[in-house]
Amino acid sequence: MRVPAPAARVVARGIEDYSGGPGADQTGVLVVTTNDVPGYRVERVIGEVFGLTVRSRHLGSQIGAGLKSMIGGELKGLTKTLVETRNQAMERLIEAAKARGGNAVLMMRFDVTEAADVGTEVCAYGTAVVITPAAS
Repeated sequence: MRVPAPAARVVARGIEDYSGGPGADQTGVLVVTTNDVPGYRVERVIGEVFGLTVRSRHLGSQIGAGLKSMIGGELKGLTKTLVETRNQAMERLIEAAKARGGNAVLMMRFDVTEAADVGTEVCAYGTAVVITPAAS
């Protein structure tokens, strides 16, 4: 007797698919949007670091987004592209901090602009520092 193959499992995209990049436990660099990290002391300020990427959309997604914008709702394809783009900029920011000897980035921010009508520029930037646990 033949056993039927299991049905394909459909996985809904959860909020974790649209969240930030990897954590400090994975990269060795803590990235925060604050001026300091509670429980840690800034030993050395290295300076500004950034990660930059420019992405263009293909014609099919632009047409689909245009049609979707007429009827309303989330542009899921564009959301996915922007999340991937931000994560790539974050990865480049982390690599820049590591390359300069940092183990943390303070005051991280994103800057997003249109790049000459051909794509979107996303820049993640902040201040690379070396932090150590504060003495108790």
